[in-house]
Amino acid sequence: MKWIGRIIEIIVDSFVPIITAGFQYTIPLTLISFTLGTLLAILVAIIRVSKVKILDPICRFYVWVIRGTPLLVQLFVVFFGLPKIGFIIEPMPAGILVFTLSIGAYSSEIFRAAILSIPKGQWEAASSLGMSYPATLRRIILPQATKISIPPLFNSFISLVKDTSLASNITISEMFLVTQRITARTYEPLVLYIEVGCIYLIFCTVLNWVQNRVEDKLMLSKSEKKKVKEIVDNQI
Repeated sequence: MKWIGRIIEIIVDSFVPIITAGFQYTIPLTLISFTLGTLLAILVAIIRVSKVKILDPICRFYVWVIRGTPLLVQLFVVFFGLPKIGFIIEPMPAGILVFTLSIGAYSSEIFRAAILSIPKGQWEAASSLGMSYPATLRRIILPQATKISIPPLFNSFISLVKDTSLASNITISEMFLVTQRITARTYEPLVLYIEVGCIYLIFCTVLNWVQNRVEDKLMLSKSEKKKVKEIVDNQI
């Protein structure tokens, strides 16, 4: 009974520090990185679809490198590697930089696939009306592509919430690092890691609920749902 009482005490005492770290670091890190990464993704997708001569190969290389290397390795290169050549970045900015680049690369493929899924007839119709390429992209293509992109982007956002646990490796005091510190004091890794896992699960469950509500509001047609499925399948 003493053991059970001790476990309950550890769970209760650790909950506030862990959840506080979630609101202080995990959520801000996720929101900032996702916002910046999405903006970067749109830019990269437009460059690749438009096939801008100089920038297109650079964007292809960027996406290839980020998608082909582990996120943890990228964090280590930026935080531990760059100081060797004189670039010292604090933990939080380093985390934001790496997660932004990661979201930018993966989400650019989502936006690119969504843009390419728009029928060519719409491009031709806009051109016949005298609309320029940028105007067509801004007023006709991107609004439709964004609508199709929202469901898979939500998936990326939920994945990012979980991926922020990797930031503990570069000393960002998010939920997992706080859990590790408490574990070092209490010697109860099983209980504490299950607890933090449940907190991540709660966060992601809430986001899944929001995603379902948003998708209901979007009222996607059957053809749009098919395009969404194709984009999601290509990301797996």
